[in-house]
Amino acid sequence: MAPIIDQNPDLRRLRQEYARRAEKLETKSLYSSENPAYQWMISDRQKNILNLLSSTHTADLVDLRILEVGCGTGGVINEFIQLGAMPTRIVGIDLLLDRLQQASTDLPNCSWVNANGQHLPFQEKSFDLLLQFTAFSSILDLETKKDMAAEMLRVLKPGGHILWYDFIWNPTNPQTKGIGLKEIKFLFPGCELFPSRITLAPPLTRLLLPRYLQLANWLSSLKLLNSHLLVWIKKPD
Repeated sequence: MAPIIDQNPDLRRLRQEYARRAEKLETKSLYSSENPAYQWMISDRQKNILNLLSSTHTADLVDLRILEVGCGTGGVINEFIQLGAMPTRIVGIDLLLDRLQQASTDLPNCSWVNANGQHLPFQEKSFDLLLQFTAFSSILDLETKKDMAAEMLRVLKPGGHILWYDFIWNPTNPQTKGIGLKEIKFLFPGCELFPSRITLAPPLTRLLLPRYLQLANWLSSLKLLNSHLLVWIKKPD
């Protein structure tokens, strides 16, 4: 697995930003499985995903060919394996080779590809379901996002789906740019979208958990302070 060379300046910036985040997080436990706030956010997200899959009659993942764009070390893919997806039918792509190497160690039966989201190395109409979890909000250049969205639609089968989970806003990190529903519709023209607003803003969640669980649940139910969109995107048949 040889590292790719980035021609796009925004992707070079992104590679440097991911490296900076990784170094910073080495001394923090914000995304540790032992962190109660992180546990609660992941659990809440999984609950919403399960409800969405059930309501769209997609609860049975076993026969689906799945691709995650920006898979990192494979955490989201592992969640979908726990939901019934077959590892041998899953592919993850990421810019960072070290992340993919970790993913390959943890989930050896999946396929891992070091690739640029603007140039997906797959034939058109290859996948039933695509996953995009907080990759697009790290891209600041609109043309890059348009290219990535077009590539996702190219490799997605007619009538297939994209599961989108990303920030609406993230004011604490200038290296990200939130993406609202209007922009998602622009990026995926002609598609049918089913959105929901989830995930209580992480800084607020960290203040509340674990002491004020009921308050966190109540605030999340109001939606107003939720920072992410979960969107089921259906490609036309």
